[in-house]
Amino acid sequence: MASHSSKKVIYAAFVGNALIAIAKFVAASITGSSAMLSEGIHSVVDCGNQLLLLFGLRMAAKDPDDEHPFGYGMELYFWTFVVAILIFALGAGFSIYEGIERVRHPEAVASPMVNYVVLSLSMIFEGVAWTVAFREFQKSRGSYGFIEAVRKSKDPTVFTVLFEDTAAMLGLAVAFAGVAGSHLLEMPVLDGYASIAIGIILAVVAVLLAIESKGLLIGEAADPSIVEGIKLIVHEDVRILRINEVLTMHLSPNEVLLNASLDFIDGLPAEEVEAAISQFELTIKDEYPSISRVFIEAQGWRAHLGEQASSKKKQSAGRKTD
Repeated sequence: MASHSSKKVIYAAFVGNALIAIAKFVAASITGSSAMLSEGIHSVVDCGNQLLLLFGLRMAAKDPDDEHPFGYGMELYFWTFVVAILIFALGAGFSIYEGIERVRHPEAVASPMVNYVVLSLSMIFEGVAWTVAFREFQKSRGSYGFIEAVRKSKDPTVFTVLFEDTAAMLGLAVAFAGVAGSHLLEMPVLDGYASIAIGIILAVVAVLLAIESKGLLIGEAADPSIVEGIKLIVHEDVRILRINEVLTMHLSPNEVLLNASLDFIDGLPAEEVEAAISQFELTIKDEYPSISRVFIEAQGWRAHLGEQASSKKKQSAGRKTD
């Protein structure tokens, strides 16, 4: 399940966004700024997203039952995908719509100083939330680069909030530029363009989140270093002749399903095979606590190759039929 740090990131983001949303809506009502209204909607959507992530964490923590024997860990991945859809549909959609309307019917922004104050305070609040999310992301990414760490991460809560906060910081900068340009250059249309730009930023973030959460939702393998470590453990057992196949899949950020097909040496008594399997499972779980479920198939490598060939043949025949 997700760690305490993941929840800390979400709570920090929620508090920050709630305070910011109130300030932005007050400023939008006073000044009539389209960019500020878009930013207010953006913050409300972010608050809703954080609540959905917390709900996802709660659902993912449910114990396995007869209908879901592997647990509910992937609930978190599903709700992360829903968050991406909401950012795109509500945040980006509304911002672009509002921006287009303001471009078509530009109006001067009243009391721009109110916007400047609110945007400046928002940057401070959002900066604090972003810092919390970034620090937690830094702890989890290890030696990987930023993009690679996001792609390899199995806990969507941290990078989702980090993406949201990054989009919020960029959106605030764009809103500030739009309000300032509208005021100083006396070009109200710039406020509408700023709103459209905010919508585009949100759309890009939504697409990136959707891509990452989709990969997790349909099942991603464990880190390659874990798979290689499993193979090394197998190679050290003299009772195992060779590895036919090692399959892994994340059931949640910290739960991995392992299915291994192993070829044991010929003539090994059934009791020895059982003992080898038990020892293998204990060693694996001790070395890699995230591997929660282990399934071992004892199968000769020739039989395994034949089974794979038969499976590929059936898949090929099925594609031709389609």
